[in-house]
Amino acid sequence: MSVDIAADPPDLDDTPNPAIHEAVTAAEAVLRRRYGAKIQLAEPEDLGGSKFSTVVRVRVAATPFSLPRTLVVKRYEQPTPSEAFVREAVSYQLFTALTADERMCPELYAHDGAAGVIVIEDLGRAPTLADKLLGDDARGAERALLSWARSLGRLHATTAGREADFDALMRRLSAARVKGDPLAVNGPAAIERLPQLLEDALNVRTPSHVFERAERTRWLLATSRHRAFSPSDLCPDNNLITSRGVRFLDFEGGCIRNIMLDAAYLRVPFPSCWCAFALPAGMTDAMFAAWRAEVRVMWPDLADDSVVLPRMLDAQLFWVWASTFWFLPRPGEPDGPLDSHLPSPRRSVALAARWQHLCEEAKRAGADAVAEHAASVVDALTRKFGPDLKLPMYPAFR
Repeated sequence: MSVDIAADPPDLDDTPNPAIHEAVTAAEAVLRRRYGAKIQLAEPEDLGGSKFSTVVRVRVAATPFSLPRTLVVKRYEQPTPSEAFVREAVSYQLFTALTADERMCPELYAHDGAAGVIVIEDLGRAPTLADKLLGDDARGAERALLSWARSLGRLHATTAGREADFDALMRRLSAARVKGDPLAVNGPAAIERLPQLLEDALNVRTPSHVFERAERTRWLLATSRHRAFSPSDLCPDNNLITSRGVRFLDFEGGCIRNIMLDAAYLRVPFPSCWCAFALPAGMTDAMFAAWRAEVRVMWPDLADDSVVLPRMLDAQLFWVWASTFWFLPRPGEPDGPLDSHLPSPRRSVALAARWQHLCEEAKRAGADAVAEHAASVVDALTRKFGPDLKLPMYPAFR
């Protein structure tokens, strides 16, 4: 998971940080080229960033133009445009071309590939969905989840049919070196290799017909009619819950892809994230219904259960298999938390919950072989890491 504008606490060390100084200097240069006059930035506040980038909030101290009082600067450490920079800059360009009501993220003010810098709107100190889930207000967390799900559906509906625009922006910024869905490489590879890992780590054999069913979920990565923009990393900390609704952040994996892969985040939920605790009964169904109410305006066939539910089971199967390959402790490895620095459940606990949910959904869909295999994985996880692998609720619901 990449760390973004809203994720990490600021650095409280008073020692001047050269990376912050370089980010501010680079931002002043790109703004000067963008607007044709000197713009002075001051009072940088470290927003965390990651080992690959520096993110700061800055005050606009002097400008001849009408600019916001503060901006956010993100500077990538690579000296040339990286894939993450290209995807993020193009994603913000796509949304900045839309109306303010359609824009589901900060507005882009300037970017420069050679400097690896983007300058975007500062959405302030609004909480993230993760903040709500890790807090102590159950009602507030529930409202945030439903708002997040509706906003995701609106993001999909708003960007439907804009693949050509996105691809054109990609070609302009990357000379076609960056394209497609970043999941298209590591997702199928994980599915291909999971049966051997299950056998080595849990002594679970995967029947050939179950593996073939999982392999067929690759269709989700191919062209389909249900395509729209995806941030790719939809973890609960990659957004801000503002007075204007949920705004998504961190587009380092931004792409156009099948929306079912994102919708499955509502049903698994959050399969690639550190913040993956349990939700109250009925919550994932309510989130899915909120998302569906937004997307069926653009894709009326998604109102039909016979269309959407088989696709959702495929997406859930894809994510459970892929995330198991990523997170299952290898032989000899400890069963640690999903993230060693942030509040996370143990890997075995999170995975057991996902396979149990997959078992239940597969039974409901009549996919008995998938359900039987999922149950065998749950049993094996319990034998090895148990006895109690019950996934705890998010703190807000405890």
